[in-house]
Amino acid sequence: MKLDKLAAFLDGTLKISDFAADSSMNGLQVESCSDVKRIATAVDVSEESIRKAAALRADLLVVHHGLFWGDQAPITGVMARRVGLLLSKGVSLYAAHLPLDCHPEIGNNAQLAGLLGLERRQPFGRYHGMIIGICGVPPRPIAPAGIARKLKRSLGADSTIFLFGPNRIRKLGIVSGGGASLALDAASAGCDTLLTGETSHSAYHAAREARLNLVCAGHYATETVGVRALGALVEAELGLPAKFIDLPTGL
Repeated sequence: MKLDKLAAFLDGTLKISDFAADSSMNGLQVESCSDVKRIATAVDVSEESIRKAAALRADLLVVHHGLFWGDQAPITGVMARRVGLLLSKGVSLYAAHLPLDCHPEIGNNAQLAGLLGLERRQPFGRYHGMIIGICGVPPRPIAPAGIARKLKRSLGADSTIFLFGPNRIRKLGIVSGGGASLALDAASAGCDTLLTGETSHSAYHAAREARLNLVCAGHYATETVGVRALGALVEAELGLPAKFIDLPTGL
């Protein structure tokens, strides 16, 4: 399949044009080939993920965290080595940050909600002018430790739990990655618990004073589900083999 056709498919599926306010340069970031026979997906672009994609004979690496953020940086040092590897190995690079966090079907938050069986799902949480979170009701009230056990089985994730709210979750908010900054948004949406990847010092007191539990299952782990789902979609819709490259950071 032609690279430009595949990039257009991904752009349309993820509604890339709706996310101009995202700090990530979403979409095709590096063009290193014209035809794509197979793709690889990963959470992060790195020298290791590029080398592994090349070893899999992937023509396109699709990641959540790409190379280019904010203002264009000089292509020197680490950046130069990564770009050089992509070009020398013939691996193009596509990145989808917020578009892959909040897609209603294959997004990180939607996939996590599906894993946990949340019902009556609703969007919540404004970030850079966009609604990115999902909240919903568990099939039955469950302890935060029960959510952590489910995520351990599904993702291999070890969670850190801050018990600031009730012992049983009746409404759960989900914002993958570094979503603890939306703790007050979750509380305003009626959630008693927020599932995210990692917290921050500034979010601690906000969550505590809002009586909101935090379940932090790892930035990396909570953002593996979106790229996996996107790869599966490409396989199903376009017939291109897709392989997920698992490079956990422990964070």
